[in-house]
Amino acid sequence: MIRQPSFDILLSSKSSEYHKRLNIVISAWICIAIGSAIIVSYGGSSFSFAVAVPLSLGGIILLFIGLGMDAQKSISPKQIASWVPDASLLPDAGRAMYRVDTTLNEPIRTSILCGKCGNLVWVEGRKPSLFSCNFCNILLWEEE
Repeated sequence: MIRQPSFDILLSSKSSEYHKRLNIVISAWICIAIGSAIIVSYGGSSFSFAVAVPLSLGGIILLFIGLGMDAQKSISPKQIASWVPDASLLPDAGRAMYRVDTTLNEPIRTSILCGKCGNLVWVEGRKPSLFSCNFCNILLWEEE
């Protein structure tokens, strides 16, 4: 059984905070639109104002709340530094498969996952120009 890697840290649009923010902003615009439609359709009667004004004001308040929420979930540098890719086997594609992940922040580290045996190796610095798996002795890549 092959486990797919988890990218929850990378995709902030998948978080529940993102969905809450989006739902609040959409609800705000709907409240403002319905309130405006009630005033326009009933011609400014006292009943239409009594219903539409609180609805529109509630929509404006919801809009400010929704736009004031954080768009992305912040992640501590400690969590980023402790991230480790899943050491799982990659599907066979007629040749040795591998996965390379390099950190963007200091310290620059590169993880190399051999897809045949699932061996995970950490290398200091960027991706090396030549790498063979120490566990199964397969040349994963060689740059010219």
